Amino acid sequence: MSSFESTVPGGLGELGELGEPAARAVEVPEPGAVTIVVPTFNESANIRELLHQIGESVPVRLPCEVVFVDDSTDDTPEVITEAARDCPFPVTVLHREVPEGGLGGAVVEGLKAATSQWIVVMDGDCQHPPSLVPELVASGERTNAGLVVASRYIKGGSREGLAGGYRIAVSRGATWLAKSLFPRRLRGISDPMSGFFAIRRSAVTAEVLRPLGYKILLELAVRSRPRQVTEVPFVFQDRFAGESKSGAREGFRFLRHLVGLRTASPVARMVVFGLLGATGFVPNLLGLYALTAAGVHYVPAEVLANQLGVAWNFLLIEHLLFRERRRHRKGWDRAGRFALLANADLVLRIPLIALFVDRFGMGALSATALALVTTFVLRFAGTEALVYLPRRNRGGASRTPRRTG
Repeated sequence: MSSFESTVPGGLGELGELGEPAARAVEVPEPGAVTIVVPTFNESANIRELLHQIGESVPVRLPCEVVFVDDSTDDTPEVITEAARDCPFPVTVLHREVPEGGLGGAVVEGLKAATSQWIVVMDGDCQHPPSLVPELVASGERTNAGLVVASRYIKGGSREGLAGGYRIAVSRGATWLAKSLFPRRLRGISDPMSGFFAIRRSAVTAEVLRPLGYKILLELAVRSRPRQVTEVPFVFQDRFAGESKSGAREGFRFLRHLVGLRTASPVARMVVFGLLGATGFVPNLLGLYALTAAGVHYVPAEVLANQLGVAWNFLLIEHLLFRERRRHRKGWDRAGRFALLANADLVLRIPLIALFVDRFGMGALSATALALVTTFVLRFAGTEALVYLPRRNRGGASRTPRRTG
């Protein structure tokens, strides 16, 4: 995973003496230690200020350690190592040469490396105030919660550091979309897009997480389903230095992540498969119109135009529905199998209609509708089983790729 791991020890023994009265003041029962996980990507200009803010507010109230999981291409790892020498608490930096899963993947690595009962996840740009870390842990202990979310959208919270009306609108829209798709699992979470939260180690199993992009809280809430969730208001700060890494690419990854989470069950996958398949009518009809306008006979024109719809559906299904299963086969193999199944759908439909009409005495309209449903279900099952499920070796075990790093 990491090309190097560096730990700079701090004085937790001294902090224990300093922190005891303050710890009693905020009523954090032992063990109150916390691991602060900070994913970073080219945040070297923010590191010293962030560690300074943590040192000013966290160790005097409860013991802590900080774990940076770094995907940077600049000198951020070296800056962390240098700045950590002045910190009175342990600081670890894990640098990943291959940033699998993006920021969310970095957080998962941090969860695995954490040694404390409580883990607080926060950004490295100083927009999440470290002074709130003790309150997140204390609130979790008071309410016996497994997850404590720092929310911008409850009384006392604010998104003032979210610069620009466009970013505010995008954040609100993403929040609405996520809560609409997962009303039960996100109940009690007003800010599922927050990147600032505390979670108990016992409430999460890192192995079940499959993050994509930077919305790791959504992944944790949906897949891990902590038994109790509470929220603490916070004011989103301005960045200390640098520019935001969010953009159109991250937005698209967020949408893919939502689809992946929503289609975890077979029924949900089949519904989305059908919705994506319906969009294939657009390129199909456009192609048919263009070919017939060019003088091509309607029969070969329909066959050729159908391939446009097949190609369109394949691209959507590849990137939105079965993204996590693409590694099981080569791209050309998946494309060929998908095209074969899609065209077999046309060949099978006519004999099915004839069977329903002649053998069962159905009307042409109802027979066609039933044939469409039947071939759709068969096509979905065939696509999942023959295109995207792992191949079996001679011993019957699934073939899975070996990961390096």
